[in-house]
Amino acid sequence: MVRWIVYPLLCGVLAGCVTVDETGNTQRVDNIEASEARVTLGLSYLKAGQWQRARDNLEKALDFAPNYDRALSAMAYYYQQVDEPEAAEAMYRRALRRSPHNGDVRNNYGVFLCSQQRYDEAIAAFEKALKQPDYHQTSASYENAAFCSLRNGTRQQAMEYFGKALAYDPYRPKSTLQLARLELEEQLFEQARARLLKFNQRYGYLADSLWLLYRLEQQAGRPKAAEQYVDLLEQMYPNSQQYQKYLANEY
Repeated sequence: MVRWIVYPLLCGVLAGCVTVDETGNTQRVDNIEASEARVTLGLSYLKAGQWQRARDNLEKALDFAPNYDRALSAMAYYYQQVDEPEAAEAMYRRALRRSPHNGDVRNNYGVFLCSQQRYDEAIAAFEKALKQPDYHQTSASYENAAFCSLRNGTRQQAMEYFGKALAYDPYRPKSTLQLARLELEEQLFEQARARLLKFNQRYGYLADSLWLLYRLEQQAGRPKAAEQYVDLLEQMYPNSQQYQKYLANEY
């Protein structure tokens, strides 16, 4: 096996980095790869709440590849987190100009628009993401559209989007629980019960699913079944918010 000895060099931010092996040959590192590495690092710092380090790395990512859609979207997300919506939108629009058929960028832009209470524009962005031929996060975009519809107060539209999300990913946890909750509120008890039982078979009893099942059986006029679920809730999650709601009669 050939053992490579890599000598560290200072690389110009706009030129590809270069490494040297033991034979004296040079290898050019693609700028996109260098940018992607900085994006990954920047997002890690952002998740850890280290804002300045996050920004430094994301700016370096753009130095390597100024038109790279992932770097542009990551910087837009950074601006979202530090509450600079105008800068965030400018970055998203720049990314869309460079990559108009990138479904990930359109989906992320939709999430941003929804956070700004621009609900119709957000739904349009999700729908455009779903129409992109190489976009594969279909269930995620439908789920995002559903939550945005809920924020907009359009419950029926939310139910339709949650249903579409589950058509592509039948065990998507958030969509399953949210759709079951909406079905419960619409008194579609059989549908909600079947959905929650299927959920429990997949994930086991969770505080959210037990609470929904308790409420469902109460409203469906099955007090013994309801009591069984609240007993499980007490045994498994005595300190949960859901059980505290039960104790406080907050349904």
